[in-house]
Amino acid sequence: MRHTELGGLALSKTILNLQDTFLNQVRKENMPVTVFLVNGYQLKGIVKGFDNFTIIMVDADGRQQLVYKHAVSTVQPARAVSMTVGEVN
Repeated sequence: MRHTELGGLALSKTILNLQDTFLNQVRKENMPVTVFLVNGYQLKGIVKGFDNFTIIMVDADGRQQLVYKHAVSTVQPARAVSMTVGEVN
């Protein structure tokens, strides 16, 4: 929980991590994604895991790739992602 001052009032708010929620959902659903890198390359595959700095993907040929998040521009899922917050497993 993070406490925020607002006009003299201390408000509690939960910090929502949309990045982790999004990546976890596509991982759980084995949903194909296209990862666009800042250098223009595209990587296609399935997210198998992630942490604060990296994403592990597997492509259609079964090859694993470790992608550093600082190199990622955009992650595009094959279909809409259900963003149910708070279910990181």
